[in-house]
Parts: sequence; structure tokens; C-alpha cells
Amino acid sequence: MKIRIKTNSVRYRLNRTDVQQLASTGYLEDKVAFWQQTLVYAIQAADTEELSSSFKNNVITLYVPQTMIDELESTERVGFENNNGPVHLLVEKDFTCLENVAEDQGDNYPNPLAVKYDEQRR
Repeated sequence: MKIRIKTNSVRYRLNRTDVQQLASTGYLEDKVAFWQQTLVYAIQAADTEELSSSFKNNVITLYVPQTMIDELESTERVGFENNNGPVHLLVEKDFTCLENVAEDQGDNYPNPLAVKYDEQRR
């Protein structure tokens, strides 16, 4: 699971294993250990109709309706977002990059633009 934070926007990107774990357990968590504090970012299944979030005790939690989790797992749906609150929230599948990068992308979803990109490079 990756998280990107920019201004009033929080984006979670999930690889295949992340989506499977979220669907089976209803919870995912990762953390960044700073010198004297740890930032935890989590996703939790929720009985709601839209994405929501909280930030308490150095934990950012994204609450995702179970119906959205089920759709991420069982369909080609890329992600979901909510622009209605003070923070723009987004959860999406993590696709492989079109360019070569150093990070391991073996568990990422195939990039739907890869074929088109390869054709343009020829």
C-alpha cells in the first residue's frame, strides 16, 4: 500500500495483495517510522456510503464502504474518490509504471495504457 499526500488530498494506492487482504480482513495498515514518532496509515472497511477519513494519534485512516472494496476486488473498477469534504480522498489500484523504475512492481495491476504506450514508442 502506498499513500500520497498533497495539500488537502490523500491518495491510497493498493496492489493486488492489498486489495485481497482488505477484502478478506476489512483492514490494512502500514507505517513510516520517523526518529521519535511513527505515522500510521490505514484503510478500514466501514458501514458508510462514501469514503471518509480521520487523523488521530498519528494515524490516518481511510474508511471505505464494503461495497467499494468488493467492487475493487471483483471488477475492473480502478478506484473511488470523494471530493465532498475538507480533504479530497482517493483509493485506487496501483498499476505498473509505463517507464522502468527501481521499485518492485510485481504485485501491481497491469497498466491498461501499456499497449498504447508501447505502440507509440515504436
